[in-house]
Amino acid sequence: MTHIEREIKLRYTSHDKARLAVNRLEGIPFRDRRLQDDYLLDMPNGDLKHRGCTLRVRIEKPYRKDKSALNNTTLTFKGPPLPDVMKVREELETAIDNGELLLRILFKAGWKVWFRYQKYREEFQKDGVVIALDETPVGTFVELEGNESTITRLASTLGRTTDDYIIASYRQLYIEHCKNANEPIINNMVFSS
Repeated sequence: MTHIEREIKLRYTSHDKARLAVNRLEGIPFRDRRLQDDYLLDMPNGDLKHRGCTLRVRIEKPYRKDKSALNNTTLTFKGPPLPDVMKVREELETAIDNGELLLRILFKAGWKVWFRYQKYREEFQKDGVVIALDETPVGTFVELEGNESTITRLASTLGRTTDDYIIASYRQLYIEHCKNANEPIINNMVFSS
């Protein structure tokens, strides 16, 4: 079954301001804060990148050292973005038992990691939209994913318009950050500690 992903990001100057925005939307807590470690893979010839597609392995680790909490892993294929004011693309996703083993299998089959990035994410739900509070090495963002009319309404509640919508990927935001900060661009956007 094909799923169409529709989302936007909104940039905030601090975690506290993003938290206030999320609280203002009055979403219901959905998933606790956790570290997401994302690996974007491609064949050596870059076929997926050239087609505007993404294959991602996401390994999630609980934020706190809770021995009962399990790591969650998903394998996701994303088609090329469609022209729209929001980020819209095909998304196919499935849960995986062992992310590290999956990565080893993909490496053995010839796949390569071309970009790795991390973020701390906490999620809420409101009227069928997932509200994510994302803390990344290049800034703090609120991501809204769901149907177009509800995303538009929630963004408006936060005083945001389509001019504020960010549809760039975290990789694109990382490259922009490095250029603005005059830092070298490497293949990792990860936390230093």
